[in-house]
Amino acid sequence: MSLDKMTIVAYADDQYSGSGDQTCTVKINPASYTHNHQVKYDNSTAQGSPGTTLKFKGIPPETISFDIYFDATGAIENATEDVKTQLDTFKEVCFDYNGTIHEPNYLILSWGSLVFKCKLTSLDISYTLFKSDGTPLRAKASVKFEEAIDSSMIAAEAAPESPDLTHLVIIKQGDTLPLLCKKAYGDASYYLEVAKHNKLVNFRNLVPGTELYLPPIK
Repeated sequence: MSLDKMTIVAYADDQYSGSGDQTCTVKINPASYTHNHQVKYDNSTAQGSPGTTLKFKGIPPETISFDIYFDATGAIENATEDVKTQLDTFKEVCFDYNGTIHEPNYLILSWGSLVFKCKLTSLDISYTLFKSDGTPLRAKASVKFEEAIDSSMIAAEAAPESPDLTHLVIIKQGDTLPLLCKKAYGDASYYLEVAKHNKLVNFRNLVPGTELYLPPIK
């Protein structure tokens, strides 16, 4: 029974639309991976304070890290390309600058139950075996991927009654900026600040179906 291989599919936007532009399938699955979750708190204290109170700051993006091996010794089935070619294919999908979007690709990392929307943030390559002329026969790539989801998904996860978070709303028929501000912030007077944030020329004429961002209000 053959094992499913880890695949990495490249996309040109954070909506991950279409079927993907490029795909990289690893020849050797990682032996393990680390899935990191964090919660950030502000634990600063005033001078002379007898203790600290943790104040929630936010949840940073999740990360996935692991090692990938690239082998050209002939020991791996279907690994007919040399190490440099294998690495170049991986870097083209995950690391290289995409001139169309002016940044590296967005990626979906898939392996078993793991489906991770992300970008590559770290790549360290160690060459461990060579031919007599110095050509690499084996390399280890230590990689780290950071979660990359679009702003509308982030906004949807935020509680709509929290004025210190950014929210995305879809304009409906009858919506007005003061009413939306009243609902989000509890104060309709923030409508000018929201209009400026969204660069609205005529905030009295909201078009149904358009997106409007409600920024954090301190």
